[in-house]
Amino acid sequence: MPEDPIAKEGIAAPTRQAWSRAVPFRGGGFAPSSHRAAAWIAFAVVIAAWQFGSSMGYIHPLTLPSPEEILTALADLARSGDLWRHLSASLGRLAMGWSLGTLAGLAVGLALGMFSIARSVGLPFVSALFPIPKIALLPLFIIWFGIGEPSKVATILFGVFFPTVINTYSGVDNVARSLIRMGQSFDMPTRDIVFKIVFPGALPAILSGFRISASIAIVLLVAAEMIGAEWGVGALVLAAGNLMQTDYLIAGVVLLSLIGLTIGIVLSRLEALLLRWR
Repeated sequence: MPEDPIAKEGIAAPTRQAWSRAVPFRGGGFAPSSHRAAAWIAFAVVIAAWQFGSSMGYIHPLTLPSPEEILTALADLARSGDLWRHLSASLGRLAMGWSLGTLAGLAVGLALGMFSIARSVGLPFVSALFPIPKIALLPLFIIWFGIGEPSKVATILFGVFFPTVINTYSGVDNVARSLIRMGQSFDMPTRDIVFKIVFPGALPAILSGFRISASIAIVLLVAAEMIGAEWGVGALVLAAGNLMQTDYLIAGVVLLSLIGLTIGIVLSRLEALLLRWR
């Protein structure tokens, strides 16, 4: 009978039995969840500290107005009706530019991800034009489209187009080719392969691109409204800064933050609805 190598090393029998026991499963994985109460508490603490510093004179009102002064400025804008004029102008431009840029980006991104000719021709152009700061092209758009609404919408469209193309192309490129080949083996029409296999598989990357493009759209919106716009949150911020009205300036920044927060919530709901299969 062969000699037990474990016994030969002088290891006790209980230790050998412990080694032979099954290891209990403890791997829960990474499953982060959102705690809304924690976010609200953090906001409340920051605002309370801000108000306390302003009330005690630690923060100069010209440097950073208190939350109370900012709320007063927002209330004044609401009473005069200017708040709704600024918001409606900005939201209209944002919706138009983001929608057009997203639709164009989705179409081009799908083409780059699925067709060799489109990828060979289009990808170098996208790679060359994407790093260009879109704000730098605003004067050119004004020359092309005039100082009115078309130039502002074009600036947002151009800025939204490229991140949408890149995220859509990357999402399509990462779809498992075995699923596409399986659909082709079962004689699925090309349209069904695109809308039932390719597009759903690329959807997580596409929705992530929506978050990036929405943030870029807000930045470009402010830049476009600071040039030749009578109404808009960017025009409000610029006018308040020129007059050293920092309470109105920060009120405009708060409005931009609320717009971004609202868009983020809408996109989160959209992800929960469309990505239930994950």
